[in-house]
Amino acid sequence: MEKVIREGKVAVIYSGSFGAGWYTWNDEYRELLYHPQFVQKIEDDEQKDITEEWVRAVLNLSKDTHVCTLAVGKLSIKWLPVGTAFRIEEFDGSEEIITELELLEIA
Repeated sequence: MEKVIREGKVAVIYSGSFGAGWYTWNDEYRELLYHPQFVQKIEDDEQKDITEEWVRAVLNLSKDTHVCTLAVGKLSIKWLPVGTAFRIEEFDGSEEIITELELLEIA
């Protein structure tokens, strides 16, 4: 799986706003977390170009495949050190990236 890595950190895409989750509402497509083309659109402030059709083309999915793109326009990138274990939790569409270290600090 392709990822964007800079200075020892990997880009992880998520939706931090309420409404619709980016990954949690499409968790069968793990590429949505990391794909360089999505990262580039977010960094270039071109989220409006991330349509369902475009996502299907980038991920090479059939035209009948549904991908929820309701989070587009609210996507963010969190940079995590390469190899960091994490999970994404979602409430009402708002996603939060929680690292293994953060889980250990809570316990």
